[in-house]
Amino acid sequence: MEQQLTELAAKVATLEASAGWMKKIDMEIFYWWCIALMFAIHAGFLAYEMGASRSKNVLASGIKNILAVAFVIPVFFFVGWWIYLSFPAGLTPDFEAGAAGLPWSASMGPNLTDSASGIFWGAFALFAATTASILSGAVIERIRLSAFIILAIVLGGGAWILAASWAWHGSGWLLTRFGWHDFGAAGCVHMVAGFFALGVLINLGPRIGKFGPNVQINDLSPHNLPFSIFGLMLIIVGFFGFLGGCMIYAGDGQWTSIFGNPTTLSAVAFNVLMCFAGGIIGAWLMTRDPFWMMSGGLAGIFAAAPGLDVYYPPLAFLLGVGGGLITPLADRMLQKMGIDDAVGAVSVHGIGGLWGVLAFGIFAAGYPQTVEGAPDTNFMAQLIGATTMALVGFVPGFLVSLLLKSLGKLRIPEKAELMGMDKAKVPVKAYPEGYFGTPSKDIPEIAVPAE
Repeated sequence: MEQQLTELAAKVATLEASAGWMKKIDMEIFYWWCIALMFAIHAGFLAYEMGASRSKNVLASGIKNILAVAFVIPVFFFVGWWIYLSFPAGLTPDFEAGAAGLPWSASMGPNLTDSASGIFWGAFALFAATTASILSGAVIERIRLSAFIILAIVLGGGAWILAASWAWHGSGWLLTRFGWHDFGAAGCVHMVAGFFALGVLINLGPRIGKFGPNVQINDLSPHNLPFSIFGLMLIIVGFFGFLGGCMIYAGDGQWTSIFGNPTTLSAVAFNVLMCFAGGIIGAWLMTRDPFWMMSGGLAGIFAAAPGLDVYYPPLAFLLGVGGGLITPLADRMLQKMGIDDAVGAVSVHGIGGLWGVLAFGIFAAGYPQTVEGAPDTNFMAQLIGATTMALVGFVPGFLVSLLLKSLGKLRIPEKAELMGMDKAKVPVKAYPEGYFGTPSKDIPEIAVPAE
């Protein structure tokens, strides 16, 4: 009997060890695929911005988007993760907490006892690259590549992650002092990037020909609108990875938000699909434009992002409709103010995110926090947080671009802009000769019989 009990205890211990191992594997695999899906966001931004450019700028726009990801990721490794871990309490760094994010830390490389740091860092690095891609679309067709890279590094490696440390950390001061809540990063990702882009656009100025006399707004049409619409849909695919990365997975069927509030994948699935559909419908009612319908779908997600973990799905749908209605109007207002945002990034991400953050304070005030001592959610917390996110984005975007402008390094020369950035800067052609109706020497003319 004693021997049987000993054998049973050994089997139980083996099963418990296996369960722990599977828990670790499940967590790693979940975030691994979140990171993979998030790359679809960048494939989508690439297609979206190349399609939105005129044919003479298509490759230059693509190069800028590719380099945004390539530069932001190593910068985020060397300084970004340290910023996130060091500044949740405010502008005074916590060097002890931040030590785990230093490049030489044992947590920042191969370590068989640490199955979490790399995948969490990877997800956040892709969030950082997303902010740079949001900026990228707004400034196409006239910004210097070197200036864009500097701005992308400031945004993706600095501004957004400081905002995330305050607003998207379990010990962030917006949560612990005021009761802030933003499940899907409408504030620290979308508002920060959108308002950063606004600061840059004020100094960058409009594309040549965008505005005429007497506040005339000219249409500088995309060269391939179907490609842009496809890119927007691909961004939606990537957002399922993005929003998965907004959750903490314990590996035993238990999920929480980044703030520790309990939730489920089921709750998020209900709400993401409903607000996405609402955003499309809202933009369709407002514009009938397929580009804005898909942009409205994105805005619908940002409109409900702060409460995707707790909303009732019909409310998420209505908030999404509101996002789809508001963002085209915001873009028109910006154009009337002389702001040339080539893809509507400021309105979709900045204003859409703002609507989402404030809407949570209206419709979910009183939701309890699980962090000890943190106030329940409330409108004032959302207003303070929204103001903070807007400033953390706008101020560095405006100041750094103003410095680059004063040095003559922000915008390409007028001659290069009129010629097209591809011809001036890119050593290959985007399309074969004659693709856009220009006669080719190698293609004989074909007579078309009269009807």
